[in-house]
Amino acid sequence: MKNISKHVVVLGLISFFTDFASEMLYPITPIFLTSVLGASMSIIGIIEGIAEVTAGLLKGYFGSLSDKLDKRKIFVVSGYGISGIVKSLPGIFANVPIVVISRVLDRIGKGLRTTPRDSLLASYAKENSGAVFGFHRSMDTFGAVVGPLSALILLSYFSFSYSSIYLLALIPSAFAIFFTFFIKEVKVNATKNEKKFYSTFWKSSPKEYKIFLMLVTIFSFANSSDVFLILKSKQITNSDSISIMGYIFYNIIYAISSFPIGLLSDKIGKKKMYVIGLLIYSFVYFGFAVNNNFILLWILFALYGIYASATEGVSKALVSDLVKKEFKGTAIGLITMSSSFAVMAGSFFAGILWDNFGPSIPFIISSIISLITAILLLRIK
Repeated sequence: MKNISKHVVVLGLISFFTDFASEMLYPITPIFLTSVLGASMSIIGIIEGIAEVTAGLLKGYFGSLSDKLDKRKIFVVSGYGISGIVKSLPGIFANVPIVVISRVLDRIGKGLRTTPRDSLLASYAKENSGAVFGFHRSMDTFGAVVGPLSALILLSYFSFSYSSIYLLALIPSAFAIFFTFFIKEVKVNATKNEKKFYSTFWKSSPKEYKIFLMLVTIFSFANSSDVFLILKSKQITNSDSISIMGYIFYNIIYAISSFPIGLLSDKIGKKKMYVIGLLIYSFVYFGFAVNNNFILLWILFALYGIYASATEGVSKALVSDLVKKEFKGTAIGLITMSSSFAVMAGSFFAGILWDNFGPSIPFIISSIISLITAILLLRIK
């Protein structure tokens, strides 16, 4: 912890409280829409599709814009502020259009802040980008653990209504917004030609970055939504609550392991750590394809948490090491945007395979693609 600056800690606290609020609402929103507001599953799918497309597009755009303007803080503060305010609107106005507006605006806030925030994290790093991004992922994911647990406790033991949960999410959101005012701006002061910005970025980017971008996008197509893991675990356990607890357990392992794995990636190399993550992913997805054992299910969820720690923050740290400092936002934004769209396309494809050939086929295909990606990445010097 001694090499983690206070500015990294501030961004970690912001992410913790933001995810605390978001994950309080994430598991109850589909139930709220169907049980209380009478929405269909297709409506839920449309809402999530619009929300994720919005976030994916904006992550790339605002990453580049923050590089052009040489400003990060304004995007981070406004992005967290928008999300913190709008996500509780359905607790005040309980209808489907408000849920749609709330969800989309929340994703706009995420798209606005994510890449500029990651650029700030990279700027705060001093030869320890793996540790910095690992620490941040750890704080972020702890919020994803505390949030749904809080919602389950409030619903089950205190008989709170869904609307009340939405309103209570304002409390962690307020803490997140409060800490944004302590963010320190980092200036690069690079001279940029606006008209040739993107061509300059692409020409100056090393070959390793371009190859990594391509391979991450290919892998992301295989990396379908975690919803499929939850659905498969429900088939094994025949229990909604145990399936959700498995997902929470995965987040706990993810949160605990992110920082030490980030530290380790600084020592052994980020590419090597990312490859290890892909190999674990391949094993986990093959395991989900063939497993029907309750005990093994928990082992697979634990390994899935290790995979996430070895890839999510590590990939951003690797990108920040590869490109010039004046293009960090653009580079991270491009790889985040392309992987977001690949995940959405892959999730749609996995759903079709599941419907037509059963649940094992999409898991096996994802396992094979991730294994091939790991082998290709190992061959790159």
